[in-house]
Amino acid sequence: MKKNSYMFTNKEHTQKGIMATILGVISLASIGYIVFESYRRAGEVPLQYGAVAFLVMIFAFVGIVLGVLSKSEKDKFYFFSYLGIVLNVLVLAALSVILYAGAYA
Repeated sequence: MKKNSYMFTNKEHTQKGIMATILGVISLASIGYIVFESYRRAGEVPLQYGAVAFLVMIFAFVGIVLGVLSKSEKDKFYFFSYLGIVLNVLVLAALSVILYAGAYA
């Protein structure tokens, strides 16, 4: 029979890790919207979408930095740190694929 065991801790999630995750989600949603609208309009998109992609790239770099900084905090939970880093790296990878496809299409 398995004994119930509880672990009490005063650890909490890092603020920077949560912010990195939020930036990653916003960036990923923005890239998804830009790709969807570009597909829907058959490539005829306004120049503002390029500005959004540039801001998304800045958000992704800031998110990666925040995620790495939050990982260096001691005695914390690191779930949001890792999630933020992964999401922001995915955003940069998606932007890289889009730029590569645009340059060689």
